[in-house]
Amino acid sequence: MFNNLLPLGVFYAIWTGIGTIGGTIVGILFYGESKNRKRFLFMGMIVVAVVGLKLSA
Repeated sequence: MFNNLLPLGVFYAIWTGIGTIGGTIVGILFYGESKNRKRFLFMGMIVVAVVGLKLSA
């Protein structure tokens, strides 16, 4: 029944990544924060890292 659950560390990393990217997007859309390439590059790196953790779990 519980065989396909994620380990706690991976789940926490995923949840934190979602919150970080979500907060950044809200800041860009609603609070006029900068939209430079570096922000999107690093958000992409967060997504890649979370996917890597999921695949290795």
